[in-house]
Amino acid sequence: MHGANYRTGNGQPYTRKEFIKGKPQIKIAKFSGGKRDADYDYCIQLLSNEKAQVRHMAIESARLAANKAIEQVAGETGYFSNLRIYPHILLRENKMIATAGADRLQEGMRGAFGKAISLAARVNRGQILMEAFVKKEHLEAAKKAMHGAAVKLPVTPTIKIIALKAPLVKS
Repeated sequence: MHGANYRTGNGQPYTRKEFIKGKPQIKIAKFSGGKRDADYDYCIQLLSNEKAQVRHMAIESARLAANKAIEQVAGETGYFSNLRIYPHILLRENKMIATAGADRLQEGMRGAFGKAISLAARVNRGQILMEAFVKKEHLEAAKKAMHGAAVKLPVTPTIKIIALKAPLVKS
């Protein structure tokens, strides 16, 4: 099973978990990390450049990569990161057998509802996927961390830097 098969969202999003037995467990451990209440200088955002579906394994992988890279430089209390998407769409697959003699075992499209295999979040163009708040001295490390997180995602995101404090201007 390849992630490319589920990158585009075809049809209606399916979110009715109560009708499916054996639903997949969400892989995302935490949606926020670091110290929430601190005096940060910059906000670094990861924005999607295209409309796509991002599976929960890719979201968790990107979160871990970014948090680990920032934490090595800023420490556990020197940053705050936040995931802004939630994977609530169920992805289903009607598995087919591809071995010799499989034609006698398969039912084809009869009852082809499919088993739930994964969860995904649908993202739009320009939507914020993840953000990190850091102090001025950790800005370059946070940029590198967000680039490392961007590699893990099926979309090509943009890194946006927002100054939370106006720089002091000498007159």
